[in-house]
Amino acid sequence: MNIHGTPTRTLRARPAQNAIDLIDQTRLPHALHWVRASTLEEAAHAIRAMQVRGAPLIGATAAYGLAIALEFEASDARLAEAAALLRSTRPTAVNLHWALARMENRLSGLSTAERRAAAWVEADAIAEEDVAQNAAIGQHGLGVLRQLPRHDGRSLQVMTHCNAGWLATVDWGTALSPVYAAHDAGLPVHVWVSETRPRNQGLLTAWELAQHGVPHTLIADNAAGLLMREGRVDAVIVGADRIAANGDVANKVGTYLKALAAADTGIPFYVAAPRSTLDFDCPDGAAIPIEERDGDEFRRVHGLDAHGQPSALLQLPEDEGVANPAFDVTPARLVSGLITERGVCPASLAGLLGLYPEMSKARL
Repeated sequence: MNIHGTPTRTLRARPAQNAIDLIDQTRLPHALHWVRASTLEEAAHAIRAMQVRGAPLIGATAAYGLAIALEFEASDARLAEAAALLRSTRPTAVNLHWALARMENRLSGLSTAERRAAAWVEADAIAEEDVAQNAAIGQHGLGVLRQLPRHDGRSLQVMTHCNAGWLATVDWGTALSPVYAAHDAGLPVHVWVSETRPRNQGLLTAWELAQHGVPHTLIADNAAGLLMREGRVDAVIVGADRIAANGDVANKVGTYLKALAAADTGIPFYVAAPRSTLDFDCPDGAAIPIEERDGDEFRRVHGLDAHGQPSALLQLPEDEGVANPAFDVTPARLVSGLITERGVCPASLAGLLGLYPEMSKARL
């Protein structure tokens, strides 16, 4: 997508330097800053500290992190050690585990000399597939948006939650990919952007929409139900960190509340995600681990001070007890459809197997 009119991806591979360059998303929306990860530990830190976030981008970053780790030692022990460290960074996003399993399957059985080159090739393949799949999600989602009724000739009103745009992927995004496709096709569209506390990832959505010229309005999380009740929302589209085999969806905390409001007001609620986010080994949402993050993310608010410098404001006493779950689970019954790179399907095992029939044999 575009930054200041220039097509840009969130991740740049630098195999000659045994490194990757990443947009530091903890600095957005106030500053565009790139960080370099040239060690396994730096790649793991980027994921854990949410310098990179979004399930697809986490998966791609982990794949490259494994390639970086094997540069000077590519033994079986090193491969297992590096994969274990990367797996420990974030528990909920299944793309992380999917990407690492794919890398291990590709590299096992190769000599140490072969592994170094093969790791970079496979990581590149994962990144390029992410771009292609997200672009396809955009086109399938565009078909969904075209079928929605537009009231009084106004722009199509789409609500989203968290950030599932190109910042959460290598390019295009998941939930926002249909929005970009609509905008680029000339279909008038406006996005209601939920701020998504406590990490305020809606600010990232607002930033990238502004960069691409898509009309949008930032709202407080708790304003979403009112806007739906007033008929000012035509559809809700969110991303996912893991979709269970039965169609239950784990996504950024607060997604469940939007799904409930959408159901109560008769507004379609869609989830957009690529194959790597589907977990056919996970039976339902109850089996999805929910990450509990540091309470200081809740106790402190980050922004710029009066001098334009990054600052953190303590909004609660240090000893105030807080709960900070990073995700919640939306039951499949509240999901109007899943938008994947292969098309749109019901949020159910039958629906998913209709798009991914090869998984029927894998489940036997």
